[in-house]
Amino acid sequence: MTEVEIAIAAMHRICKKSGAERVSEAAAKELAKNLQEIGIKVAKDALDFAMHAGRKTIKSEDIEIATKKILNK
Repeated sequence: MTEVEIAIAAMHRICKKSGAERVSEAAAKELAKNLQEIGIKVAKDALDFAMHAGRKTIKSEDIEIATKKILNK
């Protein structure tokens, strides 16, 4: 993975919503990197589900199933 495409400011907001008073730039960048990696895994699995169903379009249901699979829910 070369470049993180998720906004760092959004990572600061997520951390603050979770109760953090202060968030370092490095922490926000690390969160963005990890969330992007998880997102790519979810998207790849969702694509597999869509293709298995004979579709080229990923639907919200595919994302939901892939997310549950990735997060072991």
